[in-house]
Amino acid sequence: MGITDSVTRAVHNAWSLFVADGVAAPHRTPSVVVGQGPHRTLRRFGAEDDGGDPVLLVTPLAASPACFDLMPDQSLVQYLAGLGRSVFVVEYGEMSAEDRDLGLDYWIDDIVPDAIHRVSEQCGGRDVDVVAWSIAGAMALLTSAAHPDLPVRSIAAFGSPLDFSKIPVMAPLRLAGKICAEPAIDVLDTVFGGVPAPLVQAAYRITALDRELTRPWFIASNITDADKLGRMEFVDRFQEQIYGYAGRAFRQLARITVANDLSSGALHLGERIVDLADVTVPVLAFAGTEDILAPIAAVEPVTRLLPNARVRFVRVPGTHLGMLTGARARTTSWAELAAFLENPHGDVPSPGDTAPADAADAAPADA
Repeated sequence: MGITDSVTRAVHNAWSLFVADGVAAPHRTPSVVVGQGPHRTLRRFGAEDDGGDPVLLVTPLAASPACFDLMPDQSLVQYLAGLGRSVFVVEYGEMSAEDRDLGLDYWIDDIVPDAIHRVSEQCGGRDVDVVAWSIAGAMALLTSAAHPDLPVRSIAAFGSPLDFSKIPVMAPLRLAGKICAEPAIDVLDTVFGGVPAPLVQAAYRITALDRELTRPWFIASNITDADKLGRMEFVDRFQEQIYGYAGRAFRQLARITVANDLSSGALHLGERIVDLADVTVPVLAFAGTEDILAPIAAVEPVTRLLPNARVRFVRVPGTHLGMLTGARARTTSWAELAAFLENPHGDVPSPGDTAPADAADAAPADA
């Protein structure tokens, strides 16, 4: 590439990035709405009569389903559809002050079970493979424990922490939470009915502070590379779509974080206890080698807290989002997921644990 071409590309990319609508066009795999209700829009990707075994994708409370469909070549939705699966996702939408009383039990007892039943009905009564990311993995496990009669075939969880004491980045927040969590949550609950989206988005960016700090250098050093800049934009757009939390749900999540309730395998919901020991379906648990939000030590307790389930624990390259939909997910975590979904009971050989990530995964454009 000559100097003139480089300058031309740099100017074009800079204009697109800072003035126009972006380097890469927004992406969303076509879908149809097959179920609706409060905070439970159910979307299906692909034809209604494709006959593929059903997979339900479950997001954390504040996350957009875009995490499963980040960009054209890094879309778990498209990958699973390419395997012949009928792919569904449940979308919660934005939270308002009217949702302040919604707690985790609303998801564990209502939203997620309802989505599972609807997906099963859409696919001729077949059992459903549930794939979840981040804390949604714990939600899926708790849902299965609380409702063992659900038509669930298996659960795959990407970066789902169960022991928050093993998350170094959370240590200051846990300490502060013991001192001032209740007053702070009370203020947010009174004013907003929960935690508004801008605060959640800012918190998410802080957890990836190295990405934010190196962003100017990354842009400058890749200003002629539209592909890398485009991948960065897709991650930025996902962060901008993060929702807020309902007040009661956030209060419960704060307690889980501070009191570390899930490390025992049991969660108190009102007067009842949901115990992960009641999970009986096969489980695949991923831990990312560069995940600071759910490091390996925080995820690994899944191997001892589910004594009545067949659990496969796999380390894969990537950050919290990168392990789900990063540049190398197709040949690492997705390959593991495909083998697991082929036969969750383990009769089909797995591709095996993947090697640790190299420095390339730390680039700001990688999720």
